[in-house]
Amino acid sequence: MPDFEVTVYYENSNIYPSSEFVKRRDAARTMADGFGLTFIQADYQSADWFKTVRGHVKDQERGPRCGLCIGFRLDRSFAYAKKYGFDCVATTLSVSRNKDIDTINLIGRELSEKYGLAFLGRDWKKGGGELISQQRAKQAGIYRQDYCGCIYSLVKKSVKPERL
Repeated sequence: MPDFEVTVYYENSNIYPSSEFVKRRDAARTMADGFGLTFIQADYQSADWFKTVRGHVKDQERGPRCGLCIGFRLDRSFAYAKKYGFDCVATTLSVSRNKDIDTINLIGRELSEKYGLAFLGRDWKKGGGELISQQRAKQAGIYRQDYCGCIYSLVKKSVKPERL
């Protein structure tokens, strides 16, 4: 496997509520710092994310809304990478057993062509990747979420969301 100079670009405009965004951002920053990685936070653009998934309130997890969400976030990542001279984009989305690797990789390949950048499409949960990520988070004492992140997964979890 080749070596990479990794920069963490944190784009999670889908996270609801904003207090959850902050918890997850801080956890990601802690992990990046622990590995000596540069951490860049994208602007939190929840209104733009909601426009992207409008009309998909009733979609099931892993359905069309999730594809739109993944596309929104990866497109912003690719745009940033292109603008600032990065060669390759990867995502940690595939470490979750709740994310569809085929959807992630399809979107990644399409954006790779659109932006002229390589996409490192990997299923990071394979080979115990999900367990390793959980163990590292536990060892670092960082916050671990218990839902996907968007308001729709929060409502499905039967937690009363904050007022929009």
